Amino acid sequence: MNDDGEMTIVRRRGLRTGWTTGTCATAAARAATVALLQGAPVEHITVHLPSGQPVAFALHTCVIEGERARASVIKDAGDDPDVTHGAEIVATVWWSDQPGEIELRGGKGVGTVTRPGLGLEVGGPAINPVPRRMITSEVQDAAGAALAKCGLVVEISVPAGEELARKTLNPRLGIIGGISILGTTGIVKPYSTASYRASVLQGIDVAAANGVREVVLSTGGRSEAFAQRLLTDLPELAFIEMGEFTGHALKQCVKRGIVLAHLAGMIGKFSKIAQGHFMTHVAGNKVDPAFLARLAAEAGAPQELQQAIAQVNTARHAQELAQAAGFHTFFERVAGATARSCSAYVQGKVGIDVILFDFDGTVLARAVRQMQEVAP
Repeated sequence: MNDDGEMTIVRRRGLRTGWTTGTCATAAARAATVALLQGAPVEHITVHLPSGQPVAFALHTCVIEGERARASVIKDAGDDPDVTHGAEIVATVWWSDQPGEIELRGGKGVGTVTRPGLGLEVGGPAINPVPRRMITSEVQDAAGAALAKCGLVVEISVPAGEELARKTLNPRLGIIGGISILGTTGIVKPYSTASYRASVLQGIDVAAANGVREVVLSTGGRSEAFAQRLLTDLPELAFIEMGEFTGHALKQCVKRGIVLAHLAGMIGKFSKIAQGHFMTHVAGNKVDPAFLARLAAEAGAPQELQQAIAQVNTARHAQELAQAAGFHTFFERVAGATARSCSAYVQGKVGIDVILFDFDGTVLARAVRQMQEVAP
């Protein structure tokens, strides 16, 4: 829990790695292909990660059903708190009349893409590019010369996928009916920030691809909920929980042509951003009481309040002191400094609107920096 009372990512070392849904789908697909070719189930299968590393899997199920073979793997995410940990990833394989072709389909529990911006075909299954390549490569290798006579259809399904998807960002991104089959390295690193950062950038991509030019970047779930109550004229796609990835999110806004970024947050994160710290993880850049005291002094705070703020342990305590003193100009300084810092970071290429909330959702201050004309 961070200084603003919101959850933050905790990095841990020495924990067990796991496998992505893409790797699990690849293992299931190869196993089903082998079973179809030999007319009998298999118990174990080995596939290769994008790095070339071989990985062996024990199959959860592997059966022959008429002219089809079906195999499944139980996803092991290692020690990462992944919502798909323990999910059954299933592949069903059958022959087609298209020699040499491998057709990849999404079955029950694999989401369908309904909006542009994800790098996937609208109307197609939410199976990302790297897993697509992994599945196709392994199936092609397992089928061998048999592909010269017939093609193969590979259907990936996740029986619990639709329920699991409700715990993800998929519905907001326009992926309906299930989870995405993901992975770039094939490996899940415990408490990795890579997947969260990717989801932030993807959220901005989808918003931009759907014509949204005004987004709301919140530092956490509570801040986002407060912003949704305030900015009711914006579509759901516009709201992106950026967490600690302020810098990455702002850069992506520039890249995708966003014209206005509302930053919704509380004093803990904003006091760091105001100083130019754009990775605001609680274990990294700490709140600087001296900086907050300087802002209070610039705002004309009484000497006693300045001294008290200089000695706080948390930004929240500084907020409480300013509120108790009835000195709300302090919050205008915090918001203003945050807006200036963000605007400078993007060189004025995106308009910035900083909304500083208290812990009950009341707006303490708001500061705007206009988008600057950029020479061609």
